[in-house]
Amino acid sequence: MKINRITIAAVLLLVVASVGVPLLSAKEVSRNPFWPEFHGSGRTNISPDKGLLKEWPEGGPRLLWKYSQCGRGYSGVTIADGMIFTAGDFGRQEMLLALDMDGNFLWKSANGDAWRGPSPGSRATPTYNDGAVYHMNPSGTLAAYEARSGKPLWAVDLKSRFDAKWGIWAFAENVIVEGDKVLCMPGGPKGRVVALDKRTGKTIWANTEIEHYAAYCSGIVVSHGGIRQLINMTQRSVFGLNVETGKLVWSAPFVPASPQNALTPVFKDGYVFVACGHSSGGTLFKTDPASGTASIIWHRRDLDDCHSGTVLIDGSLYGSACRMGGRGFYCVDFLTGKTIKLDSTLGKVGITYAEGMIYALNFRGSMHLLAANSDGFEMVSRFELKRKPVNSYLAHPVVCGQRLYIRCDQNLYAYDLREN
Repeated sequence: MKINRITIAAVLLLVVASVGVPLLSAKEVSRNPFWPEFHGSGRTNISPDKGLLKEWPEGGPRLLWKYSQCGRGYSGVTIADGMIFTAGDFGRQEMLLALDMDGNFLWKSANGDAWRGPSPGSRATPTYNDGAVYHMNPSGTLAAYEARSGKPLWAVDLKSRFDAKWGIWAFAENVIVEGDKVLCMPGGPKGRVVALDKRTGKTIWANTEIEHYAAYCSGIVVSHGGIRQLINMTQRSVFGLNVETGKLVWSAPFVPASPQNALTPVFKDGYVFVACGHSSGGTLFKTDPASGTASIIWHRRDLDDCHSGTVLIDGSLYGSACRMGGRGFYCVDFLTGKTIKLDSTLGKVGITYAEGMIYALNFRGSMHLLAANSDGFEMVSRFELKRKPVNSYLAHPVVCGQRLYIRCDQNLYAYDLREN
């Protein structure tokens, strides 16, 4: 008798049922990779994946596939509902595109004009929620699409509706979907931060209390003090906003040496870490919603993390500074800022974390694997991608479904991270 995979699966389900273990649905039995937005669920930059390689073979993990028509730009990937989403510029148009899990093209849909200013190319990573994909164009077109087909659902011109203001490098915000709201920061006098209905694009609320224009930051949503808050940065401040009402909860000055507030804030128990490059440094604030302010706990000028991504693991903060001895990877105590370990060999890297390991992608094309430990971290493995000019590999690596995804301009790579 020939036994196929379906027969084996059926036998396994019967065995599971016979011993009284709850049956899993077909969807749960099959892997369902889920990384629905920039930095994953909750934007912690931490993957829930297990069973991953703790050391890579020479030359790196096995390349499963490469897709080479992503368009021009720096967008990362999101993964949901058996699809991979990213964005890129094709000629004069910015396009969202979807692939299946084998790297095959599914659809492409336009979102406004391509950015042709400084550092041309796409910026934002699509956000998936409830069967739809949301994306902000560099010039301020926020649009929603049907995830399965790419069919446009609605689009809002943030410049027209809120007099949106952007800086030298255009809009780069990865929008958040919270409940029925799409949260974003036009930065204009008619709406510094706004909430749009995720189904229609209609305005739910628009905050005009905040004084400054938008930066390049992608915020986070947290619960603290009984309030669901959006924490984000303007060009000159960090703030918390009530998600339900749009009212300002607290704010504090954070004025960088260069107008590049781009790093996603890190939050824990009322403490917020923010940083900016070019020797602006990193600061830990303690928020106080009662007074509407936040106080500085510590500041380090050498932790001038620009847009590499940070991760908080067991009280240790990991990130990549721009000018620490000519650039460096750091691990410091979150609450005190005390150095645990520094390294100046990696260069500028974008990072993510999974199962005790830090994945660090150098902006020129070296991929590193570091083990996080009580002493900070230990170098384990590395491999080389195609060497490119500095700031080519700006999209942060993603670990999802036991795979490592790396995006660089037109190319998207998927590597096999399975331990066995």
